[in-house]
Amino acid sequence: MKNYFLRLALATAGLWLLTGTLAATHAQPSTGGPTPQAPAAVPLDGGASLLVAAGVGLGWRKLRRLRRAA
Repeated sequence: MKNYFLRLALATAGLWLLTGTLAATHAQPSTGGPTPQAPAAVPLDGGASLLVAAGVGLGWRKLRRLRRAA
């Protein structure tokens, strides 16, 4: 069984390396393309604070239930 997993791992690694090498050799040369624009400002306060509050609430609830069960 151990030999099977070793062969599978080596075959997977070999295919992965082969695929990566072939993809790199077939890549098209860069033509310059459009220049990137300034990054847009993303407000992280609204959604992130709600997610943190929900996580704290769920953690507190789980701790309370664990202490009651013990």
